[in-house]
Amino acid sequence: MKFNATGKQQGFTLIELMIVVAIMGILAAVAIPAYQDYTKRAHVSEGLSLASGAKGAVTEFYSSEGSWPTSNSDAGIASATDISGNAVTSVTVSSETTGCPNSATSCAKIAIVYNSKVDGTNNGLDLFATVSSGAIAWTCQAAATNGVASNYLPANCR
Repeated sequence: MKFNATGKQQGFTLIELMIVVAIMGILAAVAIPAYQDYTKRAHVSEGLSLASGAKGAVTEFYSSEGSWPTSNSDAGIASATDISGNAVTSVTVSSETTGCPNSATSCAKIAIVYNSKVDGTNNGLDLFATVSSGAIAWTCQAAATNGVASNYLPANCR
């Protein structure tokens, strides 16, 4: 800031203003990509929240029937496309005999599909239910085909 002969403030110099603008530009260049990653991770979390109802239904079905539900209607929940949200397109329940985690011979799979708010093509997240020591254990991972990028997955799915 410049001062005149009487000691009164006269305003900022051009260089001081340019320095402030440069600092703001550097901060924006760092903050914007970090914020975009944060919002995508939040959208992925929305899918896990929507799938929590399906997890309860799958667990209850297995407890009462001794087998995994093969569809959303078997599990007693809404159709796949009816379970949707801001970034979620569908939540689908199925019974699997291949691709199950922990070398299980059968498992239940809840497939979450996201819209372009997460990613236009890599937009799948799978939750698997397996029986372990008499209890149902849940694991999550990016879908085998078009799975969500690992940096958007919650910590327990990586």
